[in-house]
Amino acid sequence: MASYHLSVKTIKRSAGRSATAAAAYRVGERIECQREGRVHDYTRKQGIEETFILTPKDAPDWAQDRSKLWNEVEASETRRNSVTAREWELALPSEISAEARSQITRDFAQELVSRYGVAVDVAIHAPHREGDQRNHHAHVLTSTRKLEADGFTAKTRVLDSAKTGGVEIEQMRGLWAELQNRALERAGEVERVDHRSLEAQRQAALERGDELTAEELDRDPELKLGPAANSMERRAKAMAERQGREYIPVTERGAVVHAARQARAAFREMRARLELARETYGIEREAGQGRVSAGLAALRAATAKDRDRNPEDFRERLARVVDRSRDQDDTPKPEGRNYARERLKEIMEKDAGRDGQAAVHKLDGHSEYDLGEEAVRPSRTPAQRQRQGRSEDIEREDRKPSVNDRLKDVLNKPRERLEIEDERDREKEVEKDRDIDRDPGLSH
Repeated sequence: MASYHLSVKTIKRSAGRSATAAAAYRVGERIECQREGRVHDYTRKQGIEETFILTPKDAPDWAQDRSKLWNEVEASETRRNSVTAREWELALPSEISAEARSQITRDFAQELVSRYGVAVDVAIHAPHREGDQRNHHAHVLTSTRKLEADGFTAKTRVLDSAKTGGVEIEQMRGLWAELQNRALERAGEVERVDHRSLEAQRQAALERGDELTAEELDRDPELKLGPAANSMERRAKAMAERQGREYIPVTERGAVVHAARQARAAFREMRARLELARETYGIEREAGQGRVSAGLAALRAATAKDRDRNPEDFRERLARVVDRSRDQDDTPKPEGRNYARERLKEIMEKDAGRDGQAAVHKLDGHSEYDLGEEAVRPSRTPAQRQRQGRSEDIEREDRKPSVNDRLKDVLNKPRERLEIEDERDREKEVEKDRDIDRDPGLSH
């Protein structure tokens, strides 16, 4: 699924940064900074797929020389805390071709030139060899002053102002989303990117009745690792893959991010399994299966480890699961009776002997006394019956009381004590009446 990312950063002298160093690093070249007297050499940097410079139509020819361009940017700023450049960082869709990624980046850079009249230096980077291989991205470095025939002139205050800067950036975010969606549509992709905030996307999903998408968007933003922690975590992940063990984060921020990602993945997996179980249960019930059989088929479908994750083959996967469950459970079911009760009877008859048969007899609606002696015992001679009777008497004496017997004892004991106490109270009342009759003082 294509993801959206556009961020805008500034290159400030107050932070110890320079436009010449930023440009040299992003394009992987050697630039000598005349203002600082330093050489920034990043010619050994790898992963740079394409670089190009775009300028306004009336810009001087030296603007196509990268070293000259950024040295002129530095020379045009005289304050020690000046903002010398602005960087637009763009995530490029991995679902489209390299040519398409280059084209939409060029279109976005050209819009910056036309809209603000600045010089633009673009570097398209491939994914890091130890990171996510879908992470194609571009660094678009722009000047903070307009580039005209005489060189750099006025500042682009529309981007610096608090009142207009946010509006301008939001419009450029919308443009970048539109360029990506057009490219994705030409590539035949169904998914689209959305430049709006998570809260705005969630509200839009609720308005159109898509509660599932709204639930996914209703979450806190992920903690940003930062360059140092991100590099450490990438190395730890690569080492774990080489050693064939589970990746364990090495930084506190990495542990928080990893735990959050695992929780979201577990939640998505649980929800997918639940939806699969519901769908399987509905199909089984429509096919005439009972609730128990349909529930077992739904459980097998939800707990299958080799589930196909392609949503287009969802129905076919369900059909395979249902057919497999029928093949595995092809024992004849009793017609017109409860299958669960029949299985319970079999287990009770197998494990409990006469007691189990008595319970089964009750399960079928008969009384305990309807179960005859001969129904559970073969015919025996009188001597065998006498010996069997004595052994049963000894066995009953040695056998521990059942749960039912103990429950009856507990329930009956309080009733017996109450009856005894009532009898004693009645005897005391009769005795008291007799004493009253014998009292001579009460006869007057």
